[in-house]
Amino acid sequence: MLAQVRPAQFDQWLEQLQAQGITPLVLDVREPWECATASVTPQGFELVNIPMQDIPARQQELDPERPIACLCHHGMRSMNVAMFLLNQGFEQVSNITGGIDAWSRERDQSVPLY
Repeated sequence: MLAQVRPAQFDQWLEQLQAQGITPLVLDVREPWECATASVTPQGFELVNIPMQDIPARQQELDPERPIACLCHHGMRSMNVAMFLLNQGFEQVSNITGGIDAWSRERDQSVPLY
C-alpha cells in the first residue's frame, strides 16, 4: 500500500525517520523548468530531481531500501512514480499528496505557486 504524506505532516514523517538515524530522499519528478520555477529546500532530507519519464531508465540511481517521498506539482505524477517504484521492489515509498502546490500552501509559503 502506498503511503500518502501531506506537506503539513511532512515534519512528523521526517522526524520518525531521523529518530532511526535515516536521512530520507525526496524525489522530485517534475520537469527541470518546473524545478527552476519552484523548489523545496532540503532540510533533513536529500533532494533529487529525476523527471517522471526518466525514472525507468534511471531507477538504478535510487536505493531501493532508502525511504523515498515522491513529489510533483499536484501529486498525480509522483503517485504514479511511487507506485512504479513499489512494483520494482522499493520498500519505503511515499507520495507527497498535493505536490509542491500543497507544500507552498501548507508548509512553506516562500515556495512560489505556478
